[in-house]
Order: sequence, then C-alpha cells, then structure tokens
Amino acid sequence: MPLVFTGFRAAFGSIAIFAAVAQAPYQCASEVDPDRRVYEDPSEALYALAERFKASGDRRAQVDTLRFLVERYPASRFAQMARQDLEALGEAGAPAERPPGDGSR
Repeated sequence: MPLVFTGFRAAFGSIAIFAAVAQAPYQCASEVDPDRRVYEDPSEALYALAERFKASGDRRAQVDTLRFLVERYPASRFAQMARQDLEALGEAGAPAERPPGDGSR
C-alpha cells in the first residue's frame, strides 16, 4: 500500500511542477502599452511636475525639473520633450542628448 502512495505523490508532484512552469510566461514582465498602463513612469511624473511649475509661474523650478529629467532619464520620450521645452525657454545650458546605452544615468 505505501508503494501506491509514493507513486501518487511522485505523479502529483510532477503535475504540480509542470502546472507552475506552464504559467510562467503569463507571470513574466512585458512592455505595457502606454495607453493601458495604470501607473506613471518617473520621467512622465517629472514632466507633469514641470508643467505644474509652469502653470504656477515658477520658471526656475520648471527649468530645474526639466534639467533633472533630461539628466536622469536621457532616453525617455519625456526627456526629448523636456529638451525641446528647455530650448524654447532659451536655456543655453540645456543638457545635450546622449546616445542610448552610453552608460550614463
């Protein structure tokens, strides 16, 4: 009788492991469509903060936030928008665009 239970446990264990592994692709992270995302990425939040500073008339805070955004997240689409905003504001010291993967953060 114990032999039957041992075989059952081995079969059940194999099935349980297979079931867990079969679900793995559904658990792995993937790129989420920005329109369906339920959170903001940091560069988006910084850009929104800069826009709030602009609306309140705090130009210095707006420029500082845009500069930080470009320095911290240079490959972000919001960094490109921030660079354009800095140029439009006449900020000569706007950080230059860095090539992706240059190791800078």
